[in-house]
Amino acid sequence: MKVAFLAIAQKEVDDTVDWYNKQATGLGREFLDELDRAVRRIVAFPMSCTEIESGLRRCLLARFPYGLIYGVDGETVVVVAAAHLHRKPRYWVDRI
Repeated sequence: MKVAFLAIAQKEVDDTVDWYNKQATGLGREFLDELDRAVRRIVAFPMSCTEIESGLRRCLLARFPYGLIYGVDGETVVVVAAAHLHRKPRYWVDRI
């Protein structure tokens, strides 16, 4: 199964890594490690995460207040947002 991030979702990841790196050395790398674990979990079990909209699911990151919002299109997981869970809910809805 392939994984594709929308450009705006990738920018969210990049911005988050930059922000965490400014907070503490190596924290951005730890965020990316958690993100990688979440992506691998999604690829292995794409329908196991909570469905939050028709065709969209949310996979929570273990250590950080983020969730990957994604859908499955054939053999591709499409990540719509890397959403901070304590900020504007559903800000990403316009992306679908």
